[in-house]
Amino acid sequence: MPDTTIATKPVLPPVAAKQPSSVTHHGITVADDYAWLRDPGYPKVKNKAILAHLEAENAWFESRMASQAGTVDALFKEMRARIKEADKSVPYKDGDWLYWIEFDEGAEYKKWWRRAVGAPDDGSADQLILDEPALAKGKDYFRLGALSVSRNGRLLAYSVDDNGSERYTVRIKDLETGKHLKDTIKGTLSSLVWVAGDTGLVYSLANEQWRTDNVRLHWLGKPARKDVELFHEDDEGFRASASLSANENWIIIGTGDHETSEVYLVPSDDPLAEPMLVRKREKGVEYDVDEREGTLFVHTNDRHENFRLATAPLADPANWTTLIEGTDAFYLTGFELFRDFYVIDGRLGGLDRIEIRYYDDPARVEPIEFPEQSYTAGVGSNPEWDSKTLRLSYESMVSPASTFDYDVASRELELLKVQEIPSGYDKALYATERLEIAARDGTAIPVSIMYRKDRVSPGPLYLYGYGAYGIAIPPGFSTTRLSLVDRGFAYAIAHIRGGDDLGRAWYKAGKLESRTNSFNDFVDVAKGLAERGLTEPGRIAIAGGSAGGELMGAVVNSDPHLWGAVVAHVPFVDVLATMLDASLPLTPGEWPEWGNPIEDKEAFELIRSYSPYDNVRAQEYPPMLVTAGLNDPRVTYWEPAKWVARLRELKTDDNELLLKTNMGAGHGGKSGRFQSLHETAEEFAFILWQMGVDSGLR
Repeated sequence: MPDTTIATKPVLPPVAAKQPSSVTHHGITVADDYAWLRDPGYPKVKNKAILAHLEAENAWFESRMASQAGTVDALFKEMRARIKEADKSVPYKDGDWLYWIEFDEGAEYKKWWRRAVGAPDDGSADQLILDEPALAKGKDYFRLGALSVSRNGRLLAYSVDDNGSERYTVRIKDLETGKHLKDTIKGTLSSLVWVAGDTGLVYSLANEQWRTDNVRLHWLGKPARKDVELFHEDDEGFRASASLSANENWIIIGTGDHETSEVYLVPSDDPLAEPMLVRKREKGVEYDVDEREGTLFVHTNDRHENFRLATAPLADPANWTTLIEGTDAFYLTGFELFRDFYVIDGRLGGLDRIEIRYYDDPARVEPIEFPEQSYTAGVGSNPEWDSKTLRLSYESMVSPASTFDYDVASRELELLKVQEIPSGYDKALYATERLEIAARDGTAIPVSIMYRKDRVSPGPLYLYGYGAYGIAIPPGFSTTRLSLVDRGFAYAIAHIRGGDDLGRAWYKAGKLESRTNSFNDFVDVAKGLAERGLTEPGRIAIAGGSAGGELMGAVVNSDPHLWGAVVAHVPFVDVLATMLDASLPLTPGEWPEWGNPIEDKEAFELIRSYSPYDNVRAQEYPPMLVTAGLNDPRVTYWEPAKWVARLRELKTDDNELLLKTNMGAGHGGKSGRFQSLHETAEEFAFILWQMGVDSGLR
């Protein structure tokens, strides 16, 4: 019987219908012929024409990538072989129990285990407390949200999202009987905090606009409709959340946006008490708190943009006295309190720094020393108030992830686990550097780069960037990255302005009226790496997601000739229209980041000048792979769909332009560890194909 599958494959890319539409603000009219791709019933998408168009784009993606199926499969197998499939984390102690996670051979999701402290480590005392593979069975998408064990160790509260919409359902499991309680809370988007006595849970619901404007209390055994609202946030740009103080005495209610915050305290043994305000919100001032023995510790940027650490008596919580001054050199990102000492997190010269400090000796500072010049390190899971050791994580671009315990008294690091790579990894074959490239305004932009020592320059380069929300991109380890590096690529991370890699000023220099610095930095890093002989224009693959996808959209408009291939994951490219729509989930909270074009004409004009969708024009564009998630509440599916439609209309080249929409997923793509790995294999196969790089290992 003849094979007819080829005949059913599309031979031309989809062409979206043009339906004239426009909006007018500040006397300026903006046309949008593809606005119809937004389903008016969103978050439900049922419009047949829209779904048909997305399916047609997916069919085109499958058709064009069919020739690369062998490469995708080979890359996937190669990447999977670097993962220890049957693996477990290092147990950590919390009260009477040791907790850890395990992956079974071939499993997409993990299992959560515990055993009593002092019990034999032979498997006989191990207790499976949550089985993600069982919960995910039969589902196209599964993601565990929050997970919290009650203080007495008997009850486990957890939340699950099974469609990518990031609206989680909470269930509670009795760990002694293995049965679930009748309690169910739907539509949450938050942590789960047990009150003292384990009689109730504190959480937040996502409202119709996917905003957490509340903190609520659920009493066990009562229906969710009778839950009590402990706090309500009236500012639509703010988000409310709850956490527990390190000593577990206080429920900490925080609310804020990207530049302002406010904190309240509620006794964990009296959750219905009137919340105690720490300090009234002040525009531009951020702070977070914890408490020890009647003293509040306050991490705030009220006097220095790189934050200071202050203290205040619980009886007078707004009276802050500096404990650690803010400085230009050290970016104080956070702190953790323990009974006998506290820990400071920060970055010095863009590199992570962890310090042990003491309540009774403020001058005593003990930084934890790490072996490499470029690395990323962080404080791991340390749930116990009375702790003598500190669990830490460490990695670099050439050093696999490691878990350490740091003995606070002896100041010694004990290595507990190093990420195992079953197919083999020889660190000696690779090198990593931290470079500085001058941007067009003279600012030195840090770049972390990794490559094989036998790489021939100039060669292909993969350049990653994000540059928004004050999120730093650490120079960490990646097993998937090796699939490009072993094929002659250098892999670089551009630490551009907009992230907070070099402190809060670095973040501010890439937001609002300075937003275009992020785009210029990325382009200038690419040019600088070419000028240094590491690569050449046209041999640079670039990638970014979400706000990093906005970055991709901006730089393909401004400098299309530089890029050999572009991957934009769930890209935030329709910036102007999104910031003009206050009904969208994130918009009001995003105005401090991008500006409010509804009220501010200058913000309108600035966003319009760089918004990728609004600046597509008739020119040649590089090969591009774009992804979207139908259920994505962060970057709605129509942004990449509209962008691709306009690119198809205006671009003057025959280069590949592919759109893949996950019809059952959200912002993070596929949820399983191997499903997501397959998507990375597709991305890398696309890059190798479009850049003409041999997919066989050298």
